[in-house]
Amino acid sequence: MSNRSHPKASAPRLTPLAAFAASLTATVATAFAAPAALAQTATPPAAPAADTAPATPATPATADAPAGATLREVVVTANPLGSDLNDMVAPVSTLGGDALAVRQASTLGETLDKLPGVSSTYFGPNASRPVIRGLDGDRIKVLQNGGTTVDASTLSYDHAVPVDPLVAERIEVVRGPAALMYGGNAIGGVVNVIDNRIPKEPIEGIGGAVDASATAGGDQARNASALIEAGNGKFAVHADAFARKTSDLRIPGFARSDRLRAAQPLPEGETEAYGRLPNTSAEQQGGSLGGSYTWADGFVGANYSAYRNEYGTPAEDDVRLKMRQDRFALEGEARNLAGNTGGWIESVKGKFSYTDYEHKEIEDGETGTIFKNRGWDARLEAKHARIGNMTGVIGTQFGHTDFSALGEEAFVPSTNTDNAALFVFEELPLTASGDLKLNLGGRLDHSSIKASANGNDRFADASRSFNATSASAGLLYKVNPLWSLTSNLSYTERAPTFYELYANGPHVATGAWELGDPNANKERATSIDLGVRFKSGEHSASVSGYYSRFANYLALTSTGRARDEAGDVVAAGSPNSLPEFQYLGVPATLYGFEAEGRTRLLQKMLTTGDTLDFEARADYVRGENRDTGEPLPRLAPLRLGGALVYGAGPWGARVDVTYAAKQTRVPVNDTPTDAYTLLSLALTYKFKTAGTQTLVYLRGDNLTNQDARNAASILRDIAPLPGRSVKVGFRTTF
Repeated sequence: MSNRSHPKASAPRLTPLAAFAASLTATVATAFAAPAALAQTATPPAAPAADTAPATPATPATADAPAGATLREVVVTANPLGSDLNDMVAPVSTLGGDALAVRQASTLGETLDKLPGVSSTYFGPNASRPVIRGLDGDRIKVLQNGGTTVDASTLSYDHAVPVDPLVAERIEVVRGPAALMYGGNAIGGVVNVIDNRIPKEPIEGIGGAVDASATAGGDQARNASALIEAGNGKFAVHADAFARKTSDLRIPGFARSDRLRAAQPLPEGETEAYGRLPNTSAEQQGGSLGGSYTWADGFVGANYSAYRNEYGTPAEDDVRLKMRQDRFALEGEARNLAGNTGGWIESVKGKFSYTDYEHKEIEDGETGTIFKNRGWDARLEAKHARIGNMTGVIGTQFGHTDFSALGEEAFVPSTNTDNAALFVFEELPLTASGDLKLNLGGRLDHSSIKASANGNDRFADASRSFNATSASAGLLYKVNPLWSLTSNLSYTERAPTFYELYANGPHVATGAWELGDPNANKERATSIDLGVRFKSGEHSASVSGYYSRFANYLALTSTGRARDEAGDVVAAGSPNSLPEFQYLGVPATLYGFEAEGRTRLLQKMLTTGDTLDFEARADYVRGENRDTGEPLPRLAPLRLGGALVYGAGPWGARVDVTYAAKQTRVPVNDTPTDAYTLLSLALTYKFKTAGTQTLVYLRGDNLTNQDARNAASILRDIAPLPGRSVKVGFRTTF
């Protein structure tokens, strides 16, 4: 069994901020690379592997945890100092170990959907991004191991995120603004998918894992993944591979909603799709190979990963999407550097990645539109020595992307985007006991966007540049060993994306002719978050309330006009026309709450060690345009959930009920959704044999076969959630 114990690049066409960032990166990396390589090579005691550490049931922010020992869980996404989950100011959830294995869905959005404050865009079963507190798209940052993933998933809802939950060891979700660490496009939150593709800790021997599952009903999926790791205490290698194949999704009834069938009956001779959602099958595969050199105080490593996905969407019955992503990453860390830096710097982390992404839309065997995105991203963090009682991290991040869209449905021009940033995060105990703690952070981003018409008369050559500033201050107060209070105040600026600036064309995924605003200004938001946490033995609870006030919220707004295939303005409702929507800055407000808790109901009922716990969760978000009072689109309704969790030695059982209220607060010309209740069940059994540990699970979802439609989905009227399904699977680690 394996034991795990605890870059640099030159930038083309550097802006002044990027030049400074690159200079800082090179200087620090050069200064510390040599001393780090000469550090001790003794292997420290091994820490528990992320895929075997149970998500502790004593911590309310950890979802669907099986019974097991409580371990200290360190979360780095919300705090670069590596604070314990219970010491976080920001609301954070984690999902890992057995809980993640049982809960995995085919997309990242659906895997995280039941976490407090998190819903999904659900563009059918194959494309789904997380929605956090009513914000999606470019306002949610999806990371791989803390680094940027280059794709086109924020451009359109039908573009899948090229990150498969099958290869994740842990997923961290930060709810609320995390922009001081990751930029203005983390204004809604961060999702960080963590794997061990670049080993960060010494590995001795050989270890790995095998995961396989099959689903009856639903998408009739067959999933398999495997990983192997080996090392001699200094050199470590990691390899993994995964494959998934799904059928057209089984649904409880008609694909089109009652409202849509009544308002827009099909032409004579056409029949309604019933029982299955057409064109929703998929086939995905991928893998990676990586390795590291590790020592007592750090590591340096590299990895290559590939992702392939061929799938359909309910929006177009005769169109298949073929996605390819190839990613190369470098990562390193050097710790205990104070002796080599005159006491100024304690540790340094660096990341670099280059991604080649391509997305083809194929109709009747012919490629119609090709989206390409190639780019690189670099990030460097340095933890400075204590200044009085204050500890902190300073860092820089910069990158470049080349995006192109070619074909009939290319509604955005080709663009080049450069980004550079400087950020700082500081933590200061205000009392000797540390029961009152202050977090301070700030970030300065510079971005430049250059669009090229390339002979397409819908577009024009243009360029814009933006300087965006973000700042945050948070307090954590431990009233006593049982109760804690948190508060966080932040100001965030987000630069418009290339599609918010320069879109001009038919977008099939939204069923609209989309127009950007080339004169758009930065989006600005002031947010406050207040929370209460309780923990006493097996009983825990947390409640967070938030309020965000946006200036110049960039919303895709109906203009009341329509355009034909040539782009000419025509009368609304004309045959083969599309309604015109334009990105416009409006004043907006978003507010709501999240709550979750767990309590021990009974123990020693049938055996001397069995337990019965009750879990509850709730969330709600409300948003509106302050000028008109009109609701913001695609907001999840009030959601309530409850679960009974039984554990008896190696056996576990969970019965979960989720209720989503009806959503009637929708913009003009949008459609409401009805309330629904979903029932799910999970049974687990764990055993050890011959140096391996195996989890076997049986999971049933939507057992009452409810017709449920996701209010946060743009396809709510043509793509219901999956019908009844039963999944059986196992995960073996060695």
